[in-house]
Amino acid sequence: MDDTYHLNGGFKPTTKRFADLDGPDFFPTPPWATYALIDNEAFSGDIWECACGNGAMSHVLEKRGNSVFSSDLFDRGYGQSGIDFITQNRKYDNIITNPPYNSAEAFVKNGTRLAGKKFALLLRLAFLEGVNRANTIFSTTPPSRVWIFSERITFYPAGATVKGSGTTAYAWFVWDKSASDRTEIKWFKPGYKSLSF
Repeated sequence: MDDTYHLNGGFKPTTKRFADLDGPDFFPTPPWATYALIDNEAFSGDIWECACGNGAMSHVLEKRGNSVFSSDLFDRGYGQSGIDFITQNRKYDNIITNPPYNSAEAFVKNGTRLAGKKFALLLRLAFLEGVNRANTIFSTTPPSRVWIFSERITFYPAGATVKGSGTTAYAWFVWDKSASDRTEIKWFKPGYKSLSF
């Protein structure tokens, strides 16, 4: 068994995904996965990327002209470090991030409270499952839209050689303060993964 098998109390979902042990649960988001979101969801106003890691997602968000504040609990060389999103009270128009999965439910609880317009989390599609989430998140604050990727995302530590394809399905979960309480299921069109950014 390798050292990442029980990383953060969870099982590694595929042997192709391995962890950078410089702080827990750090998998930079491929740029195309962020472009898929901002090509299909409009974000007006400022944006907080609250688990920015090495800035992979922030760089894409900044290209769209929004004011982006980037922070992370750990110092990964980008943004303001030492900020634990779960305990924060600062409010932004929009909050967009790929959260540590072992804290996803806590991110939802605080993010839906702090985001004035939209709150978007990149999560495993399996986040839709679970009795606890059904009784808490989805019964009280369901997402407005769930954008399912037609192509699989493979996460690698920064600097790793990107090859192969992931085995885990992911989706963007978007809470939109201007939308109704009904959840829409949508699919990203194929092709984002092959684009060069």
